[in-house]
Amino acid sequence: MTVLTTDHPAWTENGSGGRARAVRTATGLWVLSWDQDGLRTRCVDGTEDVKPEFVTTNPDRLPDRVPASLRTALDRVGASQRLANPWLWDAITTAILRQVVRAGQARKLYRQWCKTHGTTVEGPFGELTTAPTAAQVLALSDEQFDGIGAKFHRSVLRSAAERYELHAADWTGMKAPELAAALTTIPRVGPWTAAAAATDFTGDFSVYPHDDLAVRTWAAQAAPHYPWPDKKDKGFGPLWTGWADPDRTALHTLTLSTLTWGSHAR
Repeated sequence: MTVLTTDHPAWTENGSGGRARAVRTATGLWVLSWDQDGLRTRCVDGTEDVKPEFVTTNPDRLPDRVPASLRTALDRVGASQRLANPWLWDAITTAILRQVVRAGQARKLYRQWCKTHGTTVEGPFGELTTAPTAAQVLALSDEQFDGIGAKFHRSVLRSAAERYELHAADWTGMKAPELAAALTTIPRVGPWTAAAAATDFTGDFSVYPHDDLAVRTWAAQAAPHYPWPDKKDKGFGPLWTGWADPDRTALHTLTLSTLTWGSHAR
């Protein structure tokens, strides 16, 4: 059985475990849903020329050096599907709104941001929303940012929107490592934010910020008896990437499978 990776805050849940999300591709607005019968996709505006794409990851490609306890936990989850975010601007926005705040707060902020300033469509069990476009962000007043709790993120979102309008055509054609480097040219977008956005858009988790708190948290919960480095210990990142080095596919599998362990739907 394949599971759905639900780490992105746009995925909403109904009472019976189903998930739904609205996304933009280059040609249309789509509603995606997932339940016991699997994945459904429906274009609700625009054309179907560019469809949402999912990255399938199987724990069979985990690095050989992964601790047995972690491997066993990830094997139990099994193969996964994760949407490669088809809209780079949403990936950038999501990563920016994660800056300085905890995961739960970031999820709430992202959803409020979309609900207040984005586009609303009807989903299988209620309204779904997408982020405001870069052009819409540039038209927002200070008060409109502050009103939803995004005062801290106001200047970086504006800078990102300006750069996105100028460089989107080039950025969307880049591979993950190149894109992560390019996004650091946005003021107040550092390596962590750039890597998170590039990963979300391309689906390549070999460039994800591997010492991210989410990775550390889920790894520790999946394999609680392994002697993980302390949260303040900078040794986690080298340990994690060292298990896979130099196999980028194995590193992608390790990181995405761990994030899926913590956030998924069957």
